[in-house]
Amino acid sequence: MSKVERLYHLHNILNQRRTPILRQDLMERLECSQATMYRLVGELRDFLGAPIEQDPDTRGFFYDRSYDQPFELPGIWISPGELQALLTARQVLGNVQPGLLEGELESLQGRITSLLQQKGVEPEMGDARIHIQHVAGRAVPAAMFQDVLAALFQRQQLKIRYHGRRRDEESERVVSPQRLTQYRNSWYLDAWCHQAHGLRSFALERVREQTLLAELAREVSQEELAGHFDQSYGIFSGPAEHLAELRFTPEMARWIAEENWHPDQQGSFETDGSWLLKLPFSNSRELVMDILRYGPEVEVMAPDFLRDAVAQAARKTAKLYR
Repeated sequence: MSKVERLYHLHNILNQRRTPILRQDLMERLECSQATMYRLVGELRDFLGAPIEQDPDTRGFFYDRSYDQPFELPGIWISPGELQALLTARQVLGNVQPGLLEGELESLQGRITSLLQQKGVEPEMGDARIHIQHVAGRAVPAAMFQDVLAALFQRQQLKIRYHGRRRDEESERVVSPQRLTQYRNSWYLDAWCHQAHGLRSFALERVREQTLLAELAREVSQEELAGHFDQSYGIFSGPAEHLAELRFTPEMARWIAEENWHPDQQGSFETDGSWLLKLPFSNSRELVMDILRYGPEVEVMAPDFLRDAVAQAARKTAKLYR
């Protein structure tokens, strides 16, 4: 935590309390030594004018609230992390979905800009300084997106006509929306499907028609959602049944060792400098495609059926270029 962030954090701690905070508690929350804590208190009080007092009995610190106006930090007292988050959020809102920035989302973007201006941190050409590329994203009609959001937050069921790519078939379903997921610049609706009597994930761009129903949505706990959707690699749901072991060459290891493929992944360097990556998966389809991106820079060590699937796909690709 930087000095600016600690000063900002110290102000927030004291501003939100009505009783003195003990020195030890303050040191733990600021993640600093006693000497650093006293320097921060002194700077906040002596240079920035904060009304910091010390309780004579407990020696704890608190804000004197006898003043007419509450104390606020002057100038640009938004921490670097918060500034980055606000600028990124504004850029994301501006690019999240063509034609979607209407109503609430447009208002939210305006409020972020207003907050940045009030804090004095609105940079010149701020929008042009942050560039987020949306590659391979699939557009979703604004009206359909808004219907899905309405069902999601009003906790109502949704009737959809859905085209599944795998079987190239359309089907009608009634779903209880649980959450929206943006994955690789595409939107997915995680929902309880009343026809399948289970959790399913639907690509929004494959929804051909949607109707908001009056019936209340079925609630699914966060634990159940995480257990079904978040255990395995990629967007494919289901409990993780397999563990992939991928060995990347020493040259590629310099990149892969810093990448996060899955929250539960394990990685380690081999004696020759290669990187052994282990990650859980259920459906191998997406994992095979991602492995093929690295060509001869990666070898599947286990399980055998994943190794065979990658080898077969590589042979078919090579056959096209003979």
